[in-house]
Amino acid sequence: MSGLWEDQPVEAVASPEGFRKDPALVWRFYSERRKAAAAVHPNPGHEALVAWERHLGDRFLLATQNVDGLHTRAGSQRVVEMHGNLFKTRCSRCERPPFEDATVYPAGAVPACDACGKQLRPHIVWFGEYLDPADIQRIEDFSLRVATSGGRFVFLAAGTSGAVYPAAGIVDQVRKAGGKTWLVNLDPAENSNRFEHRIVGKSGEVLPTLAKLA
Repeated sequence: MSGLWEDQPVEAVASPEGFRKDPALVWRFYSERRKAAAAVHPNPGHEALVAWERHLGDRFLLATQNVDGLHTRAGSQRVVEMHGNLFKTRCSRCERPPFEDATVYPAGAVPACDACGKQLRPHIVWFGEYLDPADIQRIEDFSLRVATSGGRFVFLAAGTSGAVYPAAGIVDQVRKAGGKTWLVNLDPAENSNRFEHRIVGKSGEVLPTLAKLA
């Protein structure tokens, strides 16, 4: 995203401190991101993951770092959005659950919570914030279940380096349990040697090919 945002440090629009300092600026940034993301459509890579899920059922879990909501728009249902969702909003103060919100707010607007009246914020994990423990637990529980099921199982990291937690930890767990590990990424990762199979390429192009071979 260019223009106004090129002169802004990322922390100004993607951190709790930035939101406290200028919530209107943060909402303007995310409103523009929503507008841009809404114009993008799922690609063949997203569709390949949907096909895998339909085939594998509860033996499939998609954990994504993307916040654009394209996986759910493509039809994926077993999804953990580790970094949140651009099209969801939550209260900055009370425990109101995150809710669907595709609103592109006008410049200067800061929406308020219907429950407590405090400021609403984008449902995004910002710099300096922790991932939701419930999401991490869901990933770890799934990894443990499939690893002890006695069947064949695979861990695939696509469109990410696989070098950061939780992907970095899961790949070791899966290999130790005898599972297959795949890395599909445009750039080689520092820890790529920890994956049994490595493919350099765009996930939107590689995943459909892998789906045909599965």
